[in-house]
Amino acid sequence: MSDVQAVKNLVGKYEQLQSEIGKIIIGQQEAVNFTLLSIFCGGHSLLIGVPGLAKTLLVNTVSEALGLNFKRIQFTPDLMPSDILGSEILDENRQFKFIKGPIFSNIILADEINRTPPKTQAALLEAMQERSVTISGHHYKLELPFFVLATQNPIEQEGTYPLPEAQLDRFMFSINLEYPTFQQEVQVVKNTTSSLQNKVNSIFSGAEIIEIQNLIRKIPVADNVIEYAVGLVGKTRPKSEQATDLVKSYLDWGAGPRASQNLILAAKAHAAVHGKFSPDIEDVKAVAIPILSHRIVKNYKAEAEGITIANIITSLL
Repeated sequence: MSDVQAVKNLVGKYEQLQSEIGKIIIGQQEAVNFTLLSIFCGGHSLLIGVPGLAKTLLVNTVSEALGLNFKRIQFTPDLMPSDILGSEILDENRQFKFIKGPIFSNIILADEINRTPPKTQAALLEAMQERSVTISGHHYKLELPFFVLATQNPIEQEGTYPLPEAQLDRFMFSINLEYPTFQQEVQVVKNTTSSLQNKVNSIFSGAEIIEIQNLIRKIPVADNVIEYAVGLVGKTRPKSEQATDLVKSYLDWGAGPRASQNLILAAKAHAAVHGKFSPDIEDVKAVAIPILSHRIVKNYKAEAEGITIANIITSLL
């Protein structure tokens, strides 16, 4: 199959995928789209929202529709790295035997990731970056495709451990889930309080997702689009010459080079699922907020004046 035909097929299957997910998830269209884009790019996503907005259900439904293995890890203050990675036990023959932890799956739901201490958060870092883990000196490769979809509750401060910047940077997208509209909430209540059960059909397999990831990397990008993405990231750095007055006034830190890479990769995926064979500047703008929002740090002045990260990013587009 030619790459052109593969992109056309992807558009059709992407629409089917959205339709299957829509059987369970009412609304939250933007969150669903960005989650799927991160999977097609091979990246990880951080889902941020208050309780009850279907963050866990969204990840569960996406894994079913993609035909992937799914494991949920509920992060708690007493969770240990071995609870995630696995541990060695002494078997009946007095030999050490490795028992795999929940990390050995295709999709990992790291539920309330900010509820666990940095030591356990760090256990995910190698898996997220290298797609492998090291336990007791032994190196284990994780089965591909592999994604971490983490959830975080923004309103809880007590008993939480903010994610370090290095770990935040490993997430491709930071996706904010908003409250549903009145009509959407009516539909949610109807669906969840009746005896009817909607079944989600698998549209993809693990091998097909790896093929899509390879296809997206092959998509050509014009130099002016890459220069726009790199320039956009450069503008977020308060000490750079390109920084605007808004950035210099309200930001302490800007985004690093990984943001530029992710902008282009996500723009390629955004173009492909909309039937385009090469991304343009509009595709970069479409993915800019979820890619940049967790990579730039506001100062106290921005907090005091109610300036949001989204306001700042929108001003740079």
